[in-house]
Amino acid sequence: MNFENILKDKFWLESFRDGQLDIIKSVIEKNDTLVFMPTWWWKSLIYQFSWVCLEWLVVVISPLISLMKDQVDKLNALWLRAELVNSTINSTHKRLILDEISTWNHDEKNAIKFLYIAPERLNDEEFLQTIKSTKIALIAIDEAHCVSQWGHDFRPSYLKIKD
Repeated sequence: MNFENILKDKFWLESFRDGQLDIIKSVIEKNDTLVFMPTWWWKSLIYQFSWVCLEWLVVVISPLISLMKDQVDKLNALWLRAELVNSTINSTHKRLILDEISTWNHDEKNAIKFLYIAPERLNDEEFLQTIKSTKIALIAIDEAHCVSQWGHDFRPSYLKIKD
């Protein structure tokens, strides 16, 4: 597998930054991976790139609605379909996304590849039932410093991630 070609073809980038490829290989090998990188260092590329190799759904837990929207817009612009489930969408739209995920087929041309969720989705029984029957490549916790800095005092739902 030529990682540099994938980087150029799918993400329109010329090269990896220091350490990115080693981290991506760790994720692809299905190792639990904790990543600390500077702001604007393309941290998101690590889980986004990994999807290309793993193919199943990537679930991204993020505490920031604006960041989710930005990531979803960028991925969709690259023809990598992404959706979000948070308080900004109505129940009909949420139901459509969950229905599609429950019948998910990664070979389908326009299948959802990335699902961005707020941590509070982990309290939603409908969401949990859907996700339990879905093939998931990986779960990424974006902005993980929010967990360590504020923990359950900030967003109690973070305590449910391990479950």
